[in-house]
Amino acid sequence: MALSAAARSAVLVGVAALTLAVINQATAPTLDPPLERASVLAGILAVLLMLGGLLGERVVPADAARVALLGREGLELTDDLDEALRQELAWGSAMLLKATPAAVVVVLRADHLLLRRGLLAETTFAPGVICGQALQRQRAISLVDLAVYPGKEEFRTLLPDLPAVVVQPIGSEGLLLVGGWSPRCFGRGDLIWIEGWAARLAVALAPIPKLSGDGRSPENG
Repeated sequence: MALSAAARSAVLVGVAALTLAVINQATAPTLDPPLERASVLAGILAVLLMLGGLLGERVVPADAARVALLGREGLELTDDLDEALRQELAWGSAMLLKATPAAVVVVLRADHLLLRRGLLAETTFAPGVICGQALQRQRAISLVDLAVYPGKEEFRTLLPDLPAVVVQPIGSEGLLLVGGWSPRCFGRGDLIWIEGWAARLAVALAPIPKLSGDGRSPENG
């Protein structure tokens, strides 16, 4: 826990005041009742000042260390989509990479890769049990620290040593996966961004027939 300058000042002043009250009491030639009452009141006020500085201080968490992930920067879009949907995928993935701590963004529909952007692995990602649970529950699954999660092997092909990932359903058969740079990097605002774009994609993909094959086209991104 890190204390702000104001909190540290309050604690230091309280400690100094309490010290002076004790010294004054110890060096007094006689312990008259008025002096004792004044010393007690001074001590109480000093303690309250220290407690106020500590209790009123908000904890300043240290930022999680950014993991040195291995991958190549790039953008892959399937060829089998119309231009409007391709533009939506390109725009949304770019915004997630800029506005959130995302390192990689992947969009799947019925196990068919529609988009992969950011840091790209040399392996092809295949959804597993956790992705299936997200689809079944129709609710996002946020894995804040993959290093301690038993199902981390499912995401090894998404990007090696990925520290965090959000699995967001897109309708009944689509998935949006967002991998983060560090453990616990996705806040509430980031999850709202991810959920909101998934809702847009669900509407955009609804009239599109299921795709077959892997029609990826690598582009610079």
